[in-house]
Amino acid sequence: MSDEREKFSQRLAQSMRQAGYEPRPAVLFRLFNAKYRGRSVSFQTTSRWLGGHAMPAQDKLQVLADLFGVEPHALRFGASSKSRVSESRLPWPTGVGSRERQMIETFLALPAKKRELVAELVKVLSEGA
Repeated sequence: MSDEREKFSQRLAQSMRQAGYEPRPAVLFRLFNAKYRGRSVSFQTTSRWLGGHAMPAQDKLQVLADLFGVEPHALRFGASSKSRVSESRLPWPTGVGSRERQMIETFLALPAKKRELVAELVKVLSEGA
């Protein structure tokens, strides 16, 4: 395992923690493939990324950076002197697991009309609770 890959895996795990996710291959596998528009990666690939045995290609690095709110350059090489202009992410409330976060991320990625339909469904379901 190279030092560069090991450091990348540490930065990836830290980015996942800071975004409120457990740095586990299964979690990364689900999150990444839900967001990536290319050919899906395998569980083994995400395990190799987190285990310091491999590094993703640039297109995949960009998706990882977007998922966890970090600069691709900083994720790949370490802290950057440039600051990223973006909305800060608030921490998730205690008790909100990765399944719920993934569901919310998927909901937010829907087109406006479909979000309206889901909102109506949630409203109807909550009225019966």
